[in-house]
Amino acid sequence: MKNNKNELYALEQLAIGNTLIHRLHPLVKLLSTVLFIIIVVSFNRYALGRLIPFFLFPAIIIALSDMPYSMLFKRFLIAFPFCLFAGISNVFFDKAVAFEIDGIVISFGLLSLFTILFKCYLCVMAVLILVSVTPLSELTFEMRRLKIPFVFIVIFEMTYRYIGVLLNELFLMNTAYCLRNTNRKGIEMRSLLQLRDMGSFTGQLLIRSFDRADRIYNAMKCRGYAQGYVNTQQNISHNSKRLKYNDIIYFLIVLLFCVTLRVIDVNKLYDKLFGSFM
Repeated sequence: MKNNKNELYALEQLAIGNTLIHRLHPLVKLLSTVLFIIIVVSFNRYALGRLIPFFLFPAIIIALSDMPYSMLFKRFLIAFPFCLFAGISNVFFDKAVAFEIDGIVISFGLLSLFTILFKCYLCVMAVLILVSVTPLSELTFEMRRLKIPFVFIVIFEMTYRYIGVLLNELFLMNTAYCLRNTNRKGIEMRSLLQLRDMGSFTGQLLIRSFDRADRIYNAMKCRGYAQGYVNTQQNISHNSKRLKYNDIIYFLIVLLFCVTLRVIDVNKLYDKLFGSFM
């Protein structure tokens, strides 16, 4: 569990890099990610073929920013089951035949499931890349510049920070549970909780986490967290970074890439250009 806590903030540690992507303006990276997600989500549930070229965006950014793909993919797997359960019902209710591949029938329900999973992959990877190349403080600062309601920024910050608090309490309680369990020794102490103890363990974890989170938030308020939003709005013109030509060029490239793939069907274009030569 302690390793899981350390891995939670591993992406934030990657944000201190000095690659071309890391040096871009945080506002440009934020807007580019939002644009990419909006374009990807705008496709219908059967447009799997048109979504495949969008894989180039995360692939190129990961290569330019020198990020470990395995670390990002592990975090994508956390969101994978939710999307799988959200789209698996389409397989049973939409059984119309979409096409066949070597005698294998692909229904529209199965096609929509693959589309949902691929959309999930693209969107989650885009967000993970954004967090990996931009410090959290810079992201929240740019959100304030965009006049996003303060309550949403607080929820974003507190959720991210309190996950670590929850894992820390879970680690401490699990250690205490193993030490007090006289029926297990040695390696067996690392095993899961017994079923009869799960109810009380979860309740205690919830109470301890709420108490710890409340004390942390009160400490932040005593250090001026509530006034920080007002001060940020007043001094935004003095503290914000200036856009450079590299930032503008990057945003235009992402904009052109996304809009072009949204307007033009690359697969049909490929068939028209090279179909006659096959």
